[in-house]
Amino acid sequence: MTAAPKVVKPVDAAGLVLIRAARHGAPEILLGRRHRRAGFLPDIYVVPGGRVDPADHAPSGFAETLHPAVSAALASGGSRRPALAFPRAALRETHEETGLLVGARGAALELPRQPVWQAYAATGLAPDFAALDFICRAITPVTSARRYNTRFFLADGAQAVGSVQGNGELEDLAWRPVSALGGLNIVDVTEYVLKEALRRWQARVNGEGPTGAEPAKLLNYRKDIMTLSRHRARG
Repeated sequence: MTAAPKVVKPVDAAGLVLIRAARHGAPEILLGRRHRRAGFLPDIYVVPGGRVDPADHAPSGFAETLHPAVSAALASGGSRRPALAFPRAALRETHEETGLLVGARGAALELPRQPVWQAYAATGLAPDFAALDFICRAITPVTSARRYNTRFFLADGAQAVGSVQGNGELEDLAWRPVSALGGLNIVDVTEYVLKEALRRWQARVNGEGPTGAEPAKLLNYRKDIMTLSRHRARG
């Protein structure tokens, strides 16, 4: 009798979708390609992001007021981590992988300890937690050797400061017009996240969909087929 394959427990992670208005034509999204030797999604285009680290549990040193709806949704995701650990991780990973700081002019309330928050303070910026929208939570299929339970956030690319030059984890990193997405190697989860992020971003631009106006969705898999449902307490 063949033993059932061991199911790997998903690792908490966070990702950030950055969309900005282009000078001409369609909006642009920041995307990069995971290198071909990556253990997870090699040669696939993704948004910046990665696993939540223990350091993400510590305060950044800046004001960290999330939109109430975003805070509540993160707290109901079945994780024992503090809700703020996820947006902190998304901003930290974005800085590490792209070199960009996402925020507005502001000062720290106390001396930041982590390198990413020190970088914000050094440039006179403050991470704008209140402007982050929670798009969805996506859980990798049970058949995957590596699994992630990822919270995806949306931020205005106009708040991104610095030159795009990451740590090498993402290759071919660039702002890409929406019209170019069809020619990229993108998995189904990223495709949904980008489509939903673009819809919300456009609604925000039109003054019709402020941060927290819509609940986050849960993306899960049943027999390796992606399913979409309401974000629930256990995943």
